[in-house]
Amino acid sequence: MNKVLRAYKKEIRATLILAAPVVLTQVAHISMGFVDTVMVGRLGPAELAGVALGSTMFFTATIFCMGVIMAVGPMVAQAYGAGDGDPIGRSVRQGLWMSAALTIPASLFVWFAEPFLYLLDQDPVTIAKTVSYLQAIFWGIFPFIGFTALRSFSEAVFRPRAITWIALFGVLVNIASNYALMYGNWGFPELGLAGTGWASTIALWTNFILVILYVALKKDFATYHIFSRLGRPDPRYFLRLLKIGSPIGVSMGIEMSLFMIAVMMMGWIGSEQLAAHQVAIQCASFTFMIPLGIGMASTVRVGHAVGAADSKGVYRAGMAGLILSFAFMFMAAMLFWLAPRAVISLYLDLDSAANGPVIEIAVGLLGIAAVFQVFDGIQVSAMGALRGLKDTRVPMLLALFSYWPVGLTTAYVLAFPLEMGEKGLWWGLVTGLATAAILILGRFLKLTSGTADYTKYSDSNAP
Repeated sequence: MNKVLRAYKKEIRATLILAAPVVLTQVAHISMGFVDTVMVGRLGPAELAGVALGSTMFFTATIFCMGVIMAVGPMVAQAYGAGDGDPIGRSVRQGLWMSAALTIPASLFVWFAEPFLYLLDQDPVTIAKTVSYLQAIFWGIFPFIGFTALRSFSEAVFRPRAITWIALFGVLVNIASNYALMYGNWGFPELGLAGTGWASTIALWTNFILVILYVALKKDFATYHIFSRLGRPDPRYFLRLLKIGSPIGVSMGIEMSLFMIAVMMMGWIGSEQLAAHQVAIQCASFTFMIPLGIGMASTVRVGHAVGAADSKGVYRAGMAGLILSFAFMFMAAMLFWLAPRAVISLYLDLDSAANGPVIEIAVGLLGIAAVFQVFDGIQVSAMGALRGLKDTRVPMLLALFSYWPVGLTTAYVLAFPLEMGEKGLWWGLVTGLATAAILILGRFLKLTSGTADYTKYSDSNAP
């Protein structure tokens, strides 16, 4: 027993060492949304609703692309664990080419979003503001996806800290650019919500250029020949990336679509409810970055154990991530439950009479968020562990069932036929996340129980 406990303590420590910078990178990314929400909130509820809709559309367009490119992580991690350097460089190079290819459909979706928003019966004033935001952040799509490829590589070979510093610097660039372009300071034009989109584009390009310089100049990476042998796209390797990454992208897209449609349905209820939803979902998204980062670390730790043919190490790596994610999200749930107004004060002026209705709605939503925090942490950590096994197809199907037939249907029925409004919508989100947590955790436990043949995960998805 003592030997087992020591092994788990060692694994938890190793996961924390890797997860800490990964989590900080995730926090830096979500901080851009946090900064945008805080600064746009000073412009008024209409602008806040516009950025809620705009950011949802942007991430809907890019989430599948990001998921496909995230396949670089487990591919590099398993090769690194096996001590095989050639597949590492090839995976990253083709990941960059894939980033360029995926930018095309994502860009078309963002640029032509306006008719889609009208089709979904959104408020015309909100749509106009949303479109101005999207046409600015449109130019940041390629660096956003390309950054994911290089970041996945760096974290998979245990070099995550430089990525963290780059992402944190990007937040500072975003703040300064927002201040200049949104409000018209330092001699720049006052662009309002469009200025927020341009600020994000500037920050995304800054991050991408810096990570290119880091990877190109770091001596330890020279052996992988990432840029010196960039060559041209390799259709055969594209298929490998798509085989592993497409289910990741679809899974992430399915979850994102649940929240996107929730935004749309919240817009049907009212603009105050939509503004409150944006505040509450930003709070939940911020804390979610911790288990998401832990899940990404679990992908690497599990991938290394698979590459080293360490079956017990695979199970320990996955369970260490689950323990850490549950512990943090339980504490976050208590914060949302016990001090919702203190959390909301980060986004809105509690003394403003104009913000009163939005604040009261947001307080109620944070109480529900306290429940789904725990389930969200479990599902994302278990999903990360499965990606380390390159098991992505079945988890995609489990996510599809959980978020659409269960979560989305429940949200609609509670919100409209049963007339529970915005709270019913959020209880539907809870139902979907809880179902996903149970099913995906069960999948991981099934694959790692007894004596499993982990070598079959090295070249293809698990059956």
